[in-house]
Amino acid sequence: MISYSDFEQVDIRVGTITRAEPFPEARKPAIKLWVDFGGEIGEKRSSAQITRHYAPEMLIGRQVLAVVNFPPRQIGKVMSEVLVLGVPDEAGEVVLIGPGHMVPNGGKLF
Repeated sequence: MISYSDFEQVDIRVGTITRAEPFPEARKPAIKLWVDFGGEIGEKRSSAQITRHYAPEMLIGRQVLAVVNFPPRQIGKVMSEVLVLGVPDEAGEVVLIGPGHMVPNGGKLF
């Protein structure tokens, strides 16, 4: 088990997807994402294996939760700066997590 102070170290914020493109070079089907987290954090890039439920054009304007304080990670030709969060459906395909109502970008999960 982890302590509450361990959990506090994970910085999970809400952001709005501003751009999404297919990522055909990825080993598994994925979409490249640009997510705006507001003034303090700005826009960050990510790659997500979410092609089963989402097309790039349907993601624009959608708010998502992401871990913003992991070190950047090279995924193919994309430097992923944040980890967009999701949960698996019954087939193991990712469903994105986001707020039920629009909230300000950069808001921290607590």
